[in-house]
Amino acid sequence: MSAPLWIPTRRAGLDRLAAFLPRAGRTYARERNVDRGPEDRANVSALSPWIRRRLITEEEVLAAVLARHGYANAEKFIQEICWRTYWKGRLELRPSVLTRFDDERIALEARLAEERELARAVERATAGETGIACFDAWARELLATGYLHNHARMWFASVWIFTLRLPWQIGADFFFKHLLDADPASNTLSWRWVGGLQTRGKHYLARADNIRSYTEGRFDPRGLLSEDARPLPDEGAPPPIVPLPPADPVPHETVALLLTEEDLHPESLGIECDVCAVAALASPPIAGAERPAARFGAGAIEDGLRRATAHFDARCDGVLVDGDALLAWARGCGARTVVTAYPPTGLIARELARTEAALARDGIRLARIRRAWDDAAWPHATSGFFAFKERIPKLLDRIAARTSNA
Repeated sequence: MSAPLWIPTRRAGLDRLAAFLPRAGRTYARERNVDRGPEDRANVSALSPWIRRRLITEEEVLAAVLARHGYANAEKFIQEICWRTYWKGRLELRPSVLTRFDDERIALEARLAEERELARAVERATAGETGIACFDAWARELLATGYLHNHARMWFASVWIFTLRLPWQIGADFFFKHLLDADPASNTLSWRWVGGLQTRGKHYLARADNIRSYTEGRFDPRGLLSEDARPLPDEGAPPPIVPLPPADPVPHETVALLLTEEDLHPESLGIECDVCAVAALASPPIAGAERPAARFGAGAIEDGLRRATAHFDARCDGVLVDGDALLAWARGCGARTVVTAYPPTGLIARELARTEAALARDGIRLARIRRAWDDAAWPHATSGFFAFKERIPKLLDRIAARTSNA
């Protein structure tokens, strides 16, 4: 359990869960904030790369933890799992936040091309060459492994924003490109939270004594951090809430199954009709195919294709590179309905939305199947996490009910 091996298969995720499960109760609550470095991750689950792609699902992780420890003993770990659900629901109800972020990021990329001093500062930060030992170590760890301890992520983002005074959008983009578990919701909204944009006036400041304590003396950045910075300027009115669209029903006719990196456990989607063909839509290209995150994502899709093909006894048509390839595949696969797991707000959802109209013109329907967990949880992500947290016991009751009926 010291240094996790991130093998992009469901089997590896289940093995990691089984290995961590004994520590998911009070031991996790006591030790979770300590960052002992990349060679020792025994105090955290490190399950997020598998959960992010639903190689293993939130529900099955929570069910295993509840069965082993009960809610009271495992409350802290349960909350950590639910943070990811909360962020997804929060962005799903406010998709304009991601649109704004993307617009700002693109504008900043144009600035970097013109402002060499800013570009050099970003290059030093992303290469781990700022002279702040802890920050530089985390940057190099991220580049090498695709992973950072959650506490280190907050420290890193805070130093980036308030000490280095770099645009938060560029830092969030750096995380998104390199983290094994990066998704648009958790990544974008967490950076906004650190900066004081997510919860008005509430920001997160990295402090030297906190870093020294929770890295157990590995780092001591006394005198190097801005510990009295103000939150980023208020953006004005909060983004409007968009109602969650109704879920598509599971079809009963013969279908083609489309996998995406958003959900790679189609066996648990409740698809009971005949599946004639399975394919996967590649994630939109991000620079650096040899990044650990890119390799993990590609391997996860391959694992999903293997399992889905065997489970549904269907033809495997491989990986589709873009929406045009998806359209050609759907026209030729022999089904009038393409089923896929509901993609939350992000790159995949946008690609499918662009393709849907063209499919419809050919009489092919795209059915997005949303999981019961998301249906139950996302509508409650209307305000802060602490309000959402009050709903967690009822969400867990649903898991218990389904488990007992299985």
